Amino acid sequence: MIEKVAPTDARVLITGENGTGKEVVARLLYEQSNRAHAPFVEVNCAAIPSELIESELFGHEKGSFTSAIKQRIGKFEQADGGTIFLDEIGDMSLSAQTKVLRVLQESELTRVGSDKSIKVNVRVFAATNKNIKEEIEKGNFREDLYHRLNVIPIYVPPLRERKEDIPLLIEHFTALICSEQGIPVKSFRKEAVELMKTNDWTGNIRELRNVVERLIILCGSVISANDVELFA
Repeated sequence: MIEKVAPTDARVLITGENGTGKEVVARLLYEQSNRAHAPFVEVNCAAIPSELIESELFGHEKGSFTSAIKQRIGKFEQADGGTIFLDEIGDMSLSAQTKVLRVLQESELTRVGSDKSIKVNVRVFAATNKNIKEEIEKGNFREDLYHRLNVIPIYVPPLRERKEDIPLLIEHFTALICSEQGIPVKSFRKEAVELMKTNDWTGNIRELRNVVERLIILCGSVISANDVELFA
């Protein structure tokens, strides 16, 4: 699906539990897109206080509020010609959602404290671990914004639903972590990998990576099923 969608300009809504790799999907879409030469701007909507999200996304003019000591270019302007990734969009305030909707509808924005419209050409990816339809029913998310974003829905399944990926992920993380730590590449016995496939991995791929790193640091050059039982 990523290969089909990436070369287009379609908006993508990526859903899935925490730690499933939604950001990896967004980056792959960008890297395989026609905008790969242009900026990729990531915004974690959950990490920005609601009173600052509009300034962060759309920028502000000098003096538009107490701490606005100079003009600021917002994330949408920074991404002009490229792609913006709105991570955890389910946590965005309703007022910010309204302004994002305007950008999607009209391809223009207004900085905080300004009345001048600025044209932008931005492809939008959004991601959330929330059930957006439930958030709409609760009045926490605008239905019209959901339909604007949800042109191509990509659901990233939890690791427990794709355990056949675990051996490949272990191999990938082992090479990556050993390289980062500057140590010779270690290996996992087949029975160790099979034992790891029986775990439910409630923290998904993020949890698996942590466990692989722990085993690499604490165990010998060949990691056994016994090592997994002790440390995983």
